[in-house]
Order: sequence, then structure tokens, then C-alpha cells
Amino acid sequence: MSEPLLAILVGGGPAPGINGVIGAAALEALRCGVRPIGIYDGYRHLANGGDVPVVELAASDVATIHLTGGSILRTSRTNPARDEATLQRCVDALARLEVRYLICIGGDDTTYGATRIAERAQGRIGVVSVPKTIDNDLPLPEHVPTFGYETARAVGAGIVETLLEDARTTGRWYLCVSMGRTSGALALGITLGAGAPLAVIPEELPAGGRIARTIDIITGAIVKSRAEGRNHGVAVVGEGIAEGVSADELAQSGQLATDTYGHIRLADVPIGAILRDGVRARLAEIGVACDVVSKDIGYELRCAKPLAFDVEYTRALGAGAVRALLAGASGSLIGLAGGRAMPLDLATLIDPATGRLRVRRVDIASDAYRSARATMTRLEADDFAEPQLSRLADQTTLDAAGFRAAFA
Repeated sequence: MSEPLLAILVGGGPAPGINGVIGAAALEALRCGVRPIGIYDGYRHLANGGDVPVVELAASDVATIHLTGGSILRTSRTNPARDEATLQRCVDALARLEVRYLICIGGDDTTYGATRIAERAQGRIGVVSVPKTIDNDLPLPEHVPTFGYETARAVGAGIVETLLEDARTTGRWYLCVSMGRTSGALALGITLGAGAPLAVIPEELPAGGRIARTIDIITGAIVKSRAEGRNHGVAVVGEGIAEGVSADELAQSGQLATDTYGHIRLADVPIGAILRDGVRARLAEIGVACDVVSKDIGYELRCAKPLAFDVEYTRALGAGAVRALLAGASGSLIGLAGGRAMPLDLATLIDPATGRLRVRRVDIASDAYRSARATMTRLEADDFAEPQLSRLADQTTLDAAGFRAAFA
């Protein structure tokens, strides 16, 4: 009797630690008498219905891949459940390969696709998903971070530290836009890790008018910094504030491209340039001369060599995914709870309004956020009382009343 076959694929954007999951899962499968293979390019070839390129995952091939960034199986954003025909092609392709078990490494969308495949396979294929995203926005128990986040924020903090030194040297401000579609966790983590003076995240802003509000927050921070004797700094902004850009604005800039799941490609929205130009104009209105430069931070984080934290974390997830499958789990998300890798009931993680995984956002009422906010340079309520109000107004061409009207 031939060995049962375990297939592994990767969907969505890269995150540090993917290879750790692949390697540990392959080694655990081999120890358990299961033959591991890798499927290239996520769901893409399964969904197309043609030949599916695969690779044998021998122990010698995966023994040290946990030390590397990227994905040895590559990845794609193909949606396997975009319609019933596509979903059936995926299940049929897996059946032709004689796959008995499937591990899908990815975020919200990849997990949704894995769940639909499990439903359609009706027990013939055991399917689990291993969650990854540098955004740290999946509802894992005990506030455990998603794998890749810790490495991404460390690399991002290193970039911002260098920009802080450049800002000091040149007397300018940098506006850094960080990846994070719905959560500001990465932007906030990078800010705190680097000691930057300002973070602006979508959780703290109302849904409407986010762009104008962000421009005011950054402008106010620049003015307050000057009043405190500093003419430089770095502001880190979560890209999720792009939800405040109107469809008309995006259409005019030709930036309404979407991925296969229907999400606007935020990385293609020129949010940094929009904020830069808005802050420059706002500063000019109040008579403040300041060099403002925008910088996107994102793609350079996703394939970084993983930190020891993510190496250990992902190897536990990969081996745990195999053990869960062999124990009969399917349609589950593999997470760490109490230090143990275990299948999590998707029903407890799904948002009933969307049918997708709930989004974990930064809790701005938490002590952790309040402590972070206290380290930032930004206008607060007590800045609009004297004598501080006049000190701030003196940095501009506004009088105290005008400053209060403009920023309070």
C-alpha cells in the first residue's frame, strides 16, 4: 500500500517564516510515514485545471530552509473559490494528484479558500490552514502574533531608525507608509521599535475623512516638535487609512486595481504622495518651512530572513499542522494556544457578517496603546491651554485663537 500524500501550498503575500512551516511539516510527515510534496504558486494551477507543478520534499531538501526568507514553493493570490467551477477544478486537481492531506499557508483569503476546499472534498481530503501575515490582524487566541510579524516589525524598525538619523542630519521629516490593510499593528510596532515620534493608525480615525485628519495630525506634530526644539522626525502611517481616499480620487490617479479577492491593491495607491503633498500644503498655509519626504515600507519586509522567534514559532506550527491532520482535523486553522499547536474551531473565529475571519485590530482603549501614545509627539488636549497654546502658535503665522481653530 502506497504512503498517503500530504501537499503543501502557500497563498497571499510572503511573510518571514513560511519556509519554517514547510520544512517542519515535511519532516513531521516523513516521520509519520506520509509522503510530503509541495505545490508551486499557491492555488493558481489547481484553479486553472491544467498540469499542477509539484516538488518532492525530501528531508535533505528542507532540513535548513527554516533559516531562509521567502517561499521555496513561491506564492500567488489566486482565489480557489471565486466561483463553483473554479472550486471544483481545485478539488478535482487534488484528487488527480491523489492528495489525502493539504496544508495551506496563508492569511484570511487563503484560509477561506482552504475551508471551501475542505467542504467540497467532503472528507476525502483533510485540509488545514496555517495563518501568516505581517499585518498581525488575524484573531489568534491569547493575542499571539501571526507569524512573520515580529520579523517584519524588527526589519521595519531598522529602516525607520536609519531614516531618523537621516532626518536629524538633514533637518527634514519623513512620512513612512507601512503595510497593514485593516490593522495598524505593524505601523505601531515599527514606530515603537524604532523610537519614532509619531504613528497614525486607522483604528484611531473615523471611517470618513481619514486623509484630511491624518494630514492635520502630522502637521500638528511637526509644529509641536519645532516648539520643543526639534526640526526633524519620522511619522509612520498605517496604509489602512487609504480607506479614506474617495473612489473619485483613486480613479483620477488610475489606482483602482484590485486583486483576485476584490481588494483594492493598497500598495498601488499613492498614499505617501497624497499625504506628503497635503502636509506640505498645510504647512505652507500656516507659514512653516519644512522639507517633507514620503517613503513606503512594505515589500522589503515580507521576505526577510526570519528572527529566531519566527523560526521557532513556524516550526511548531508546521509540525502541529501535520499532527492535527493525522488526528482527523479538517477545515481548521492551526494556531498556538498555551504553547501548544492545535486546530482552532473556525466557527469561533468567523465574522458572521462577512463569513470571513474576524479582523484583529489595535485596541486603542488598552493600556498598551495608551502607553505608546504617551511616547509620541502629537497635539493633545492640554496643548490648547495657555501658555502652551501661544508657544505652538508662535511657530506659525497664526495667532493663538487661529491655531486653536485650525487644529483643536
